[in-house]
Amino acid sequence: MQRSFLLYFLITIVGFVFIGRLFQLQIIRGSDYDPIKNAAVKPQYDYPERGYIYDRNGKLLVANQLSYDVMVQPNQVKPLDTLEFCKLIKITKEDFIKRFEKAENYAPYLPSVFLKQLAKEDFAFLQEKLHKYKGFFIQKRIIRNYPINAAANVLGYIGEVDENLARKSDYYQQGELIGRDGVEKQYENLLRGKKGKKYLHRNRFNKVTGSYKNGAYDTLHVNGKDLTLTLDIELQLYAQKLMKGKRGGIVAIEPSTGEILALVTAPTYNPNMLVGRKRSVNSAILMDPNNLEKPTYDRGLMAAYAPGSPFKMMNALIGLQENVITEKTSFYCYNGYRYGNRKGAFMGCHCGIFGRPIHLETAIAKSCNSYFSNTFKRIVEKNNEPSQGLDTWSKHVKSFGLGDYLGYDLPAGSPGLIPDGKYYDARKDFRWNGSSIISNAIGQGEVLTTPIQLANFTAAIANRGYFYTPHILKKVENTSIENPEYTEKKITTINKEHFDPVIEAMHEVFKTGTGKWSQVKGIEICGKTGTAENFAIVNGERIQLADHSILVAFAPKKNPQIALAIFVENGGYGSTIAAPVTSLLIEKYLNGEISKATKYRETRMLEMSLQSEYDKLIPKTEEIASGTK
Repeated sequence: MQRSFLLYFLITIVGFVFIGRLFQLQIIRGSDYDPIKNAAVKPQYDYPERGYIYDRNGKLLVANQLSYDVMVQPNQVKPLDTLEFCKLIKITKEDFIKRFEKAENYAPYLPSVFLKQLAKEDFAFLQEKLHKYKGFFIQKRIIRNYPINAAANVLGYIGEVDENLARKSDYYQQGELIGRDGVEKQYENLLRGKKGKKYLHRNRFNKVTGSYKNGAYDTLHVNGKDLTLTLDIELQLYAQKLMKGKRGGIVAIEPSTGEILALVTAPTYNPNMLVGRKRSVNSAILMDPNNLEKPTYDRGLMAAYAPGSPFKMMNALIGLQENVITEKTSFYCYNGYRYGNRKGAFMGCHCGIFGRPIHLETAIAKSCNSYFSNTFKRIVEKNNEPSQGLDTWSKHVKSFGLGDYLGYDLPAGSPGLIPDGKYYDARKDFRWNGSSIISNAIGQGEVLTTPIQLANFTAAIANRGYFYTPHILKKVENTSIENPEYTEKKITTINKEHFDPVIEAMHEVFKTGTGKWSQVKGIEICGKTGTAENFAIVNGERIQLADHSILVAFAPKKNPQIALAIFVENGGYGSTIAAPVTSLLIEKYLNGEISKATKYRETRMLEMSLQSEYDKLIPKTEEIASGTK
């Protein structure tokens, strides 16, 4: 009786073990079952079409084209005539071995790219003979095509998923394509769509006999979403033409929305250079660290420059807000501003007004260094507390988005630099006050800004005290974006009433001041020119190179539709290049064409090249000092 009970007990226990195991395999793990690891199953990916990209007016910027990749699944490969196969796909035997080992090390049971983007004629020839080479197959792939040679820095490019990313990702396989820069990277999840999978059953002769389990595990692809950008591609193209032969950045923003109308870096490159089998060769050239032109470096977003004289408007606004000046406050200028008794403690000025009282409007129109040095000193030394005064100054400046990444929806950027009291207090060997850091008064010293930050600063002035975070995405499919980050006003710390006198002075710049030679009939332009000196070490010698040309502006004066910031490296005075380029862009955007009256200006800017200045630079050139006029 006892033996019989023990036998029944053991049979029951074994039964429960088998039932539990079956439950685990079929119920618990069934949903996680991956047929791709089954040797009798051939996976086939169904790639979606990547979303198209358009400009704000519906012009196609990025499209798709078919590509053919040779894929390999190492555990399915049978002995083959390697030399014959290499001849078919035009590679060497050594290259074959290297590629196969890479695929095998990645995952022998997973398909990966063996040779990407076959030429159409090679694909047709190989397809006829591919049945002889088990484990190899052709995968159709969607790659990019750029109908317009423009905005490569904005659009970005797509590149292959490397082994490290593939191992970490539960979506991407090695060799697949992913956004690597610009909009392609920023909005990868929207653009890529979702790939589908089909599982095919193979018999013992490795021939496909049909769908695995009647398609129970198959999934359909979902195409990527089309995007509409805020860019005006006609304005972008025109700005690129004007910057030919020059280096620098241009950013144009619509003040009422924060939408980026143009984002130019110069020099740039044709986005089609990073498509197809020549991509590797071209990328090595474009991204060569010894390439001084840096065509893939977005100067509009990343280059941190001293803002120069346009920054004087910031100090004017802060001075008014802090009640250290009024519209009627005047200072005298004697060819500059002396800020100490030691030799060299003198900041020169080219305003041309000697020994006469200068008021705010004239100081901005004529760009008087002495006026803004006095204003800055009063701000910092208010209440005889320089550190506290500079903190207040810094808080006001940062409320315009300077000294930060701004939060725009592109993956590149630089925060620039806006110092505060702690910044100078940390320098133990440096006792400071308003005079010792006076270069900040005129947009030099430690202050650094990017073109997009200055364009946003200008938009905030145009709006009289607020801005919208600059952004590049306008619509997804046909739906406008509702992201509050880009639709809510960012309010500055300057009261609205203080902007009117500054705006009137900016208008005067183009009427009687430094921008008067770049007026456009019928358009009231408000702006400020700037000229920043720069020095370099060339062959061990410190030499002075041509100044940087800078300008910020918005137009029209009433109901502004465009705000811009322009930096032209080594372009000379702001009135020489930056001002005429600005006026041409404003005229082109607002009127749709360049009038006969300003055609000569367009011709001059299109033909102007600064290459002779850039030729003075050699590898290892190092900028070491800067000043302003």
